[in-house]
Amino acid sequence: MQTEVIPLAAFDDNYIWVIRKGGDVVVVDPGDAAPVEAYLRANAVNLQAILVTHHHDDHVGGVNALLATRRIPVYGPAGEDIPAVTVRLRDGDSAQLPALGLPFQVIGVPGHTLGHIAYVLDTQEGAAPFLFCGDTLFASGCGRLFEGTPAQMLDSLDRLAALDPATRVCCAHEYTLSNIEFALACEPDNPGLKTWRETASAARARGEPTLPTTVGQERALNPFLRADVAALRRTLADALARPIPDRLAAFTLMREWKNRFRPGHGPIDDGH
Repeated sequence: MQTEVIPLAAFDDNYIWVIRKGGDVVVVDPGDAAPVEAYLRANAVNLQAILVTHHHDDHVGGVNALLATRRIPVYGPAGEDIPAVTVRLRDGDSAQLPALGLPFQVIGVPGHTLGHIAYVLDTQEGAAPFLFCGDTLFASGCGRLFEGTPAQMLDSLDRLAALDPATRVCCAHEYTLSNIEFALACEPDNPGLKTWRETASAARARGEPTLPTTVGQERALNPFLRADVAALRRTLADALARPIPDRLAAFTLMREWKNRFRPGHGPIDDGH
């Protein structure tokens, strides 16, 4: 019986990930219960557990509604205040998905929030693992720093980038097209980015998600994983008119630039 991983669209650009094996499912980051309940009814499957990556409401807002008629475990970060969590997890922990019998590993990835965790799921089917990384790593981008420091986020991204290149990246937002535009501003001579923009644009035009990507693709195309690339750092230095002494400085300046980035405007545009 093969494992399926399916994105459910929620809100404007969120994805709730469904891990399905036969008639049993686990969901990741259910910010809204309605899409999950609709999927359960339409497919006549049973919800066996919930995984959450961090405390933001668009990731946990649907948990209590899903628990209203079920007694199931909720896995989540030990370092964050999420009352519904029943199994608190820390960096390096491992466990199995209830009913599915699939092992997963926990990676601590502070930065977006201080207690943020990611899950690496091994389907044990000879296929590449899945990474459920919440708002830490995005396709061609990374999360905002609401609580952590640039050094923490860079270290977290380094940990994810060190995974098997075939690992399938299941992040929680459809930000890909805007992230590609920023990536091209940072690294305009990266030929893979233009091809990726065409592929991603075609997928969105068909109403399809751009996810999952892979860790290998992110290493090649995501500027936040490429802060040590000399050409990218030269572009940053020229665009921002300041020296880039090391990769942490490169990452920090990129993240600050992305916060105010608007395609077609200069890198020092303040967004007003």
